[in-house]
Amino acid sequence: MNQKIERRLKIKARIRTIVKGTAERPRLTVFRSNSQIYAQVIDDNKGVTLASASSLAIKDQITKTEKAAIVGKAVAEAALKVGVTAVVFDRNGYLYHGRVKQLADAAREAGLNF
Repeated sequence: MNQKIERRLKIKARIRTIVKGTAERPRLTVFRSNSQIYAQVIDDNKGVTLASASSLAIKDQITKTEKAAIVGKAVAEAALKVGVTAVVFDRNGYLYHGRVKQLADAAREAGLNF
């Protein structure tokens, strides 16, 4: 593995010792690849995904940051549909700017509290 990925995984492990999702307040986790972005709302106690969204279905020619905003809104709507209003945010080792920040802001605007 290259150093950048190893560094992110080390940060991710450090974050995961602190951030835990419960039934009352599940974990909103983000994964971003070079071209796509994915978000899941996870109850860590049961080990189940309650809601998820990704940019795979978006076929428009828009920027990756705009796709992240759409995914943030979609995951928030899916979470609200299953009765989740508050989450803890897991940035998954990524820096909190750009696409990750855009996704978080869009989820907040759509009604999720974190």
